[in-house]
Formats: sequence, C-alpha cells, structure tokens
Amino acid sequence: MLLKLWIPALVSVVSAAAKESYDYIIVGGGAAGLALATRLSIGLPSSQILILEAGPAPATDELRIAVPGMRGSGLGSIYDWNFTTTLQPKIGNRSIDVNRGKVLGGSAALNYLCYDRAASAEYDAWGELVNDTKRWNWDVMISAMLKAENFTGEDGDKHGRAGPIRTTYNRIVPEALGTWKPTLSKLGVPINDGRSLGGKPVGVMYQPTNIDVTGWTRSNSATGYLPLAGPNLEVRTGVRVAKVDFAPGSKPLRATGITLENGAKLTARREVILSAGAIQSPGLLELSGIGQHKVLGAANISTLRELPGVGENYQDHIRMSNVYRLRENYTSFDPMIYESGGPFATEQMRLWLEGKVSWYDYTSTAYSFLNWGHLGNSSETDLLRLARNGAHLNNNPVNRKKLDFLKDPSVPQLEIIMESNFVGSTAYPGNGRFATLITSVMHPMSRGWVHIDPAQPQGKPVIDPQYLSHAYDLQALVEGAKFARRIAQTKPMADIWAAEVEPGPAVQTDAQWREFATQAMGSFFHPAGTCAMLPESEGGVVGADLVVYGTENLRVVDCSVMPVLLSAHIQTAAYGIAEVAAEAIIADAKRAVSK
Repeated sequence: MLLKLWIPALVSVVSAAAKESYDYIIVGGGAAGLALATRLSIGLPSSQILILEAGPAPATDELRIAVPGMRGSGLGSIYDWNFTTTLQPKIGNRSIDVNRGKVLGGSAALNYLCYDRAASAEYDAWGELVNDTKRWNWDVMISAMLKAENFTGEDGDKHGRAGPIRTTYNRIVPEALGTWKPTLSKLGVPINDGRSLGGKPVGVMYQPTNIDVTGWTRSNSATGYLPLAGPNLEVRTGVRVAKVDFAPGSKPLRATGITLENGAKLTARREVILSAGAIQSPGLLELSGIGQHKVLGAANISTLRELPGVGENYQDHIRMSNVYRLRENYTSFDPMIYESGGPFATEQMRLWLEGKVSWYDYTSTAYSFLNWGHLGNSSETDLLRLARNGAHLNNNPVNRKKLDFLKDPSVPQLEIIMESNFVGSTAYPGNGRFATLITSVMHPMSRGWVHIDPAQPQGKPVIDPQYLSHAYDLQALVEGAKFARRIAQTKPMADIWAAEVEPGPAVQTDAQWREFATQAMGSFFHPAGTCAMLPESEGGVVGADLVVYGTENLRVVDCSVMPVLLSAHIQTAAYGIAEVAAEAIIADAKRAVSK
C-alpha cells in the first residue's frame, strides 16, 4: 500500500523509450545522481537526460528499503555492491565490509537514516582548499541542503520545507534513550536543541531522520526527487558502464559518451557526469584512461590523462561500540532485528503495515557531537600531539586542514550515538535486551586509496583505507570508548543497565583498550574524497566546477569530490553537492544557448 505512493511515477520514467543519443548522461542512480538528474530535467526541459544505474529499481513490496525500522537489513543483499577492503594490518589483518547501494536511491536506500549536518567551518574549508570560496562555502551548501529538504515538525532549527527529501523526528523513542541528554549534560556536554542543523552541531541532541510522514516510509532520492522529473529524463537500471568515451586526439579531452559493459555505445552531446560514489567514480575514470600511469599500465589501459589524485585521499569514519545489557524492566529494539519472526516483531510489523505507531517506525535518534575538550584537557593535549606527529602532514593540505579543525572548538571530533539494541563486534548474545554507545572519529588522519584491480579491471576494485595507519586514529578511538564508558557509568544512564558486555570490565588499561580497538574497529560506511576537489598540484581530481582536470565536459558529482570528510553522516552533503552542481550545469547550458 505505502510503496504504491511512488512506484507508478518511477515506473513511468524507467519505461521511457530508449534512445542512443542524449544531452547529458549521468552514471549512477544514487543520492546525488538522481537528485542531479531530476534538477536537470526540470531546469533544462528541452534537454534529453539519461541516468544509468547498475542495480535494480526496488520491488514494490521491498520492506527492507521502505520500513525505517528495517534500516541496515538491505546490507549484504542484492541491493548492495558488497565490496570489502584489503586485509588491514593495523586491525589484526581483518577485512572490513564496504557496503554501497546498488539500487535506485543508492546508499541512501540502505543507510540508517540519520539526517544531520556538519559545522559551518567544514563547508567553508572546501572552498579554501580548492581556492574558490565564492563557489563553495557554508552559505552555498546550506542553501543547497535546505533546497533538498521537506521537514515536518517544529524544533526551531534550520530546515527546508519544500524539498523532495522528507524529514521529521522519530515518533517512537525507546524509554532507555530518555537518559541520553541528562547524562551527557551532567558530564558537561551542552544540550543542543534547535541549532545542530544550522552549522553548530556540537552538543547532545535528538536528530531528525529522513522519513516521509505520509506513510512513515524511508525518503530518498528515488522516492523524493525522481517522481518530480519530466519526460525528458530516462532511467535505465541493471546497466553497467565500461568506460567514458572521448573524441580522438582532443585536448583537453572531450567526452562524447559512454560504452556499456555489453559493448553498446551511447552518445552525450553536452556532458558526461559520474555519480557512482567514492568507490566507483575513480574506477570509472581509470577505466576511461584517466589516473595514475602505473595503475592504468598494470591493467593494460592506455593513459589518456595522467592524474595522480584519482582514487587517492580515501577517508572514512571509523567506529567502535560499548555494549550494555539492560535491566529487565527496559524494552529494546533487539526483537525487531534478531527475533524478527517472533510474536512481538510480527505484531509491530502488522501495526506498521496498517499505518499505526510501531517500533518499526524507529530509527537512530540519540546523537552527540563533541570536541576533545569535552573529554578533558589531558585527552585533548595528547591527541593534538599525536595528530601533529609526522613531517608529511606539513605538506598535505587535507591533513593541515584537519589540524586546523582540531584547534576549532566549533568542529566536532567525536560522534557518540546511543542505540537501543545490540551493535557489537561479536555475535548477538541471543538473550536479554541491550543498549549500545557507538563512538566514531570524525576526522581520522589515516588516508587510503581505491583503484581498479589490475587482474580484473571491470570487477570489484581494490580498496585499502589504511585504517589506523596513523597513531592518532587508534588513540582517538580509545579515548572515545573510554568516555562512552564514563557516560554509561553516570546517572541516570547508570540505572538502566546491568552489565557491560563489550568491551567488558576486564578492559581497563590503555594497552587493553588499544587491543580491543584493533579487534573491534569498524566502518560507518562513509567513504569520501577519492576524486577530491583540490588543485591538481595538491592531489586534486576536479576543480571547483567539478570538471575533471584535463577534460572539457566530464564532471564528478558525488561524495568522492569532498576534499576532507565532514563531521556528519554524508547523505545531506550528497544532496547539497548535487543541488550546487545542477545550478552550475543549468547556468552553463543557458549561457551556451544565449551565445
């Protein structure tokens, strides 16, 4: 019933008659790609636009995507690329999953529905790093992000009210989470009601979530943006792109279209735009002959444009968990995840399907964003010293900017989330009810890379995030987890749990904490930076116009262009980047017509 609110509009676009020539071809139907395609369709009604998505359109009865409380259940499914990293030596030679959406809507169709924003200084930093503070800054990005949002509710914060992505607050909050704000407040963390989305995220708060209140379903670019598109937009699903084609001998390179994996060619009269995400946009550049000569040569690909930054500057949020067994009088979300066939979860799903208040309405809600000063002066001093170590930092603009952030109290360095269920590094214990404090480092100093596999260039890429390769990152995880334990041991939160399950009371010394961190560290699945918007001489792949260096009309529009990772979950930035890019592309097209 609820999914039928949007599927007919989507199908009418998908079933448009196929052509071979278009004005704009967009590769990737995720958060940014569909937002961009829709805006171009509306703003350039006489242009023909094609968007290509390797994954499917979600089935009309696909609850794993639609139901907010089933967040994360699509990970590892047919809607996921199911990438993994190389073995990571600093975390016990483990490989970490890199979940990315392979479905219309992209990773925003699979994520945990947090709708937040970073500090204003972080968006300003993009313009500073690319030497164009007029085109990229907080004012530009907040305007773009507000354009994307349609918020229901009243909280005094900065919201859009007419955009395609529906947001609101959870209408059901587990009782245990009622201890969240008073406990953090007792530890000196300010309560941040009504300011966190306006560029001042430091503090403790309940965060909005991307839910459409008309049916209490997940809102993403497939459900929000795509139905607004005109008949000039064609969407093709289940299509893999092999490479971007260029006019022979053109300098700068002029993109003429794309070649599909089956050998078919499609022509782009104006632009080709990559919106395949931080894992696959750099790979498509490499498959097309743009990147590091040694990477391309190993894969027997001719180098059309040497561009060393392609696939480099990989950044991600790293995390770990403190898990607590709740006292018997507290209910948790665990039955909906681990006992989904049981009577309680079955009843809650029935309520959701009937449009009634249900535990399946619930997504994460209890968040805090801290700087190291909230943990104590000694922690802040030690971490700043570790971050500064290494002469290579002085020559790297991205890490220099991260050092600036460390000295700016308005920029969060640590996120802590309280979840009303088990989110541990080990298997679900199978008895009891749990709460988890997830800590995440916002600006790790370690940076990795992603490149095509020379043995199978069209296959899965080689992803090496180089997790914990910088000493700062490991100690930051440790300090965050130690503070999470302090939170749990502080009233009123201390009254809701009976035992610490992870890491457990035996972990006390810094050496024990570091050992636990190397065993338990995970990813928040926020890869960014691999087609960085930086000067080419400093590792950049695109300029401020998002055009790939050395090309005339090939752009990248997704989170891979972020030069430095934000202290926020990245879906709002993906929509913002798409909105900024759409305005620029539309303006360029109109200028070309007027000449």
